[in-house]
Amino acid sequence: MPAITPLFAYPKFWAECFGTAPFLPTTQEEMEELGWDSCDIIIVTGDAYVDHPSFGMAVVGRLLEAQGFRVGIIDQPDWRNKDDFMRLGRPNLFFGVTAGNMDSMINRYTADKRMRSDDAYTPENQGGKRPDRAVIVYSQRCREAWRDVPIVLGGIEASLRRVAHYDYWSDEVRHSILVDAQADILLYGNAERAMAEVAHRLARGQRINTVTDVRGTALLRTDLPKDWAVLDSSRIDRIGKIDPIHNPYASDEELAAATGGKCRVSEDPETKEQVLTFIPYRERLDRSRTVIRLPAYNKVKNDPVLYAHASRVLHLETNPGNARALVQRHGNKDVWLNPPPIPLDTDEMDSVFGLPFARVPHPKYVGKNIPAYEMIRFSVNIMRGCFGGCTFCSITEHEGRIIQNRSEDSIIQEIENIRDKTPGFTGVISDLGGPTANMYRLECQSKKIEAACRKPSCVYPGICPNLKTDHNPLIQLYRRARALPGVKKVLIASGLRYDLAVESPDYVEELVRHHVGGYLKIAPEHTEEGPLSKMMKPGIGTYDRFSSMFDEFSRKAGKKQYLIPYFIAAHPGTSEEDMVELAFWLKRHGFRADQVQTFYPSPMATATAMYHSGRNPLKKLSYKQSEKVSRVRSLEKRRLHKALLRYHDPANWSVIADYLKKTGRAQLIGNSPHCLIPSSPQNTSSKTARKSRSFATQHVRTKSRLGNGRLGKRRLR
Repeated sequence: MPAITPLFAYPKFWAECFGTAPFLPTTQEEMEELGWDSCDIIIVTGDAYVDHPSFGMAVVGRLLEAQGFRVGIIDQPDWRNKDDFMRLGRPNLFFGVTAGNMDSMINRYTADKRMRSDDAYTPENQGGKRPDRAVIVYSQRCREAWRDVPIVLGGIEASLRRVAHYDYWSDEVRHSILVDAQADILLYGNAERAMAEVAHRLARGQRINTVTDVRGTALLRTDLPKDWAVLDSSRIDRIGKIDPIHNPYASDEELAAATGGKCRVSEDPETKEQVLTFIPYRERLDRSRTVIRLPAYNKVKNDPVLYAHASRVLHLETNPGNARALVQRHGNKDVWLNPPPIPLDTDEMDSVFGLPFARVPHPKYVGKNIPAYEMIRFSVNIMRGCFGGCTFCSITEHEGRIIQNRSEDSIIQEIENIRDKTPGFTGVISDLGGPTANMYRLECQSKKIEAACRKPSCVYPGICPNLKTDHNPLIQLYRRARALPGVKKVLIASGLRYDLAVESPDYVEELVRHHVGGYLKIAPEHTEEGPLSKMMKPGIGTYDRFSSMFDEFSRKAGKKQYLIPYFIAAHPGTSEEDMVELAFWLKRHGFRADQVQTFYPSPMATATAMYHSGRNPLKKLSYKQSEKVSRVRSLEKRRLHKALLRYHDPANWSVIADYLKKTGRAQLIGNSPHCLIPSSPQNTSSKTARKSRSFATQHVRTKSRLGNGRLGKRRLR
């Protein structure tokens, strides 16, 4: 990987003399109390300001403060005019704009495009405090307020819209958000490195339009650099030019002259003689100065297969060890994507999480409940990234597939801070995890292999033989955490990769004996090979293996504990027959799912490309021969898939019965064990209905308790 400036090695900006603020200011009065006459950087966010390391605005703000800058926060501004965007005055360097810890559209609308009435990142769970497409709206208001101030985009909403992307809510392909927001630069992923570099360059007087080479950034260009090679991938995959069979008696110089290659002079390690080595043309391109041209916006907008091709190329260029720059035409300008950022090392991660967070909401929210904060108040994030590559999930596209770990000492220190300083702590750490519960310190056995790998997943279709699956560092962390004085219980609520866990029975036993609060949430997502292959998830047999281990160790521990499996309805590649089989699996195992996940086509996800194009971008694409993927697009079918997942609910029996009759499977309606639903739903006793409701209520409460991992880790950053 290229040389980088360590995150905390920059000379500090002069304003470090003001020291550390108890909270980053949100008003002019707070600025005056700190002795500030202006802010160097102002962060505009769609979330209420919580000064906690699980909230993006706090991490970025405290990082910039540690670099010596004066940082203000405009949280949840009134976007209907520019006034609220002027409350802190004109920033000296730039506006940092983010929708918040969640995408504003996913935050506002359900998978069925119904408007939500709540917002977990707003005091009292109040909905409607941020606009749709918040990044675009906020950028427009910042430009109206201070036209000459640079605008820097960041956060998950911008990150997942850095190129032309399918937009589920309008059912069309939209521009890169850079174009629609008319911003100056976009920082994608966990952007600490890029943010520090951009801030210091601007502080040194560099103009924003000349900051073009920072990794993890996207920007608009009118022309391409002259000394870069361009690989044209603007058309669908096709067989390239066949290399001719060379004369075996030709010299290296003759081969070079005949094929457009060249010769490299090197020293033979044994004879110490100077030798010539033939290098084919393709191999002599410098990857660090090569850009891949994606199909233009106007092409992918009107050609779904070409959109799937662009998605395929983009996902192949996500490894920071070998990724090349990408460029995509939008009208008369190009959107240029620099390669992904270099992951933070352990010392840098420790420094970021060791910044002086107050760990509570801003004082203006005293007495008000912010649900997202309540969920993560007593949880600790131990790592970042995910190498699972699930096609419906955007963690890899945002955080990367290389795991970034904190040290054990740093994690223990945070637990002690929670114990000693966080109001309301009762001795229970609600979660010790991250995007996944058990990828802590898992990595490739070879840095060289890791830097060269282009596989989208390290665990699909099976666990890569180069992946270390040793869970002992995590076991040691668990033991040390629960041994701390004042800590009664350490729960694990983040999503568990059970296909990795079964490789370490000692870990499963440790987890089951000490870290399960009665229920453990895991996500097999489906039982059938069709949808699982499109999700890049392991087969249900792996779940069965984990379930057996879970039950055995629970029995040995003398505990009654239960698995709560989660499944996705309406995922690309899922047929109605697949859902019927899943419903029977649930019935055989006595599971009654209450809250059902319906596939949500989030921007940039591979499964979203499947949903939009009807093709499988995991394989080679062509207009005639590429693999087609079934899609569940109509509201009627999506509701049917959800109904089959909740086969036990009387409210769904009529929908399921209609489908079974239409498809000639009426024999599955009746009261025998092989039937899915009763034959006479209208005669169901009130006692049965009450039992169903009671069971559903139990599951609602369970999911609320176990939801810390998904909300607190997967969505926050």
